[in-house]
Amino acid sequence: MRIRPIILLVMISFIFSLNAQVNVNDSTVAAFSPTITYAYQFPGGDVSEQYGNNSTIGGGMMYKSKKNILFSLDVNFIFGSDIKNSDSILKFVLTDAGFIIDGNGVYTLYSMYERGYSLNFRAGKVFNLLAANPNSGVFLMGGIGYLAHRLNIDVQHETAPQITGDYAKGYDRLTAGFNLNQFIGYYFMSKSRVLNFYAGFEFYQAFTKSQRDYIFDLMQKDESNHFDLFYGIKIGWMIPIYDRAPDKYYYN
Repeated sequence: MRIRPIILLVMISFIFSLNAQVNVNDSTVAAFSPTITYAYQFPGGDVSEQYGNNSTIGGGMMYKSKKNILFSLDVNFIFGSDIKNSDSILKFVLTDAGFIIDGNGVYTLYSMYERGYSLNFRAGKVFNLLAANPNSGVFLMGGIGYLAHRLNIDVQHETAPQITGDYAKGYDRLTAGFNLNQFIGYYFMSKSRVLNFYAGFEFYQAFTKSQRDYIFDLMQKDESNHFDLFYGIKIGWMIPIYDRAPDKYYYN
């Protein structure tokens, strides 16, 4: 019967269409990519007088055009535990032995941490240098954003009112302002939707001011302008979302 060759042809075409693959090895593709990032940073400028090294964990959305132009919007959470001059900051509530007495008349258990965040818009380009395929290579990005950091005092059971609640704001050094940021690294996109990443060096220059009306240990408001630097190594994992290659199809 003549119907059988037609059915067979339709079935073969259907199988081929299921096996059709985007091949990023030969063609540039435009893609949206949700991203997850980690960075290890070193402080510089004014912020280095308050904190040591820190880490960030972030997430965002990146778009790569067919011309390998990049745009991204991301948020990053700053955290660290290296606090400098902590005794000086709490000098008015510490005993001579260096302890804080809570509301029950016993020593308070507390810890101090660096906390903060940055929100950034960036633009850049992937250059086809040392590239595994047309969608990969050395890439540069730059952007602007908003950055804030503060000292977090974690008091066990919240039993020390002198350093918790609204009083904690007098010690937390909340500082914020706009930032400039730059990144240089390597961008890799593969045929796999899972194995896609970038890595490199990131730099921040933040122009910040104190956000508190009064700082207890300084016994005044901090009116000065701060210049905070962060620089370090950053890695990111991406999940590109795209339909097909611009001009080539491959069939198995």
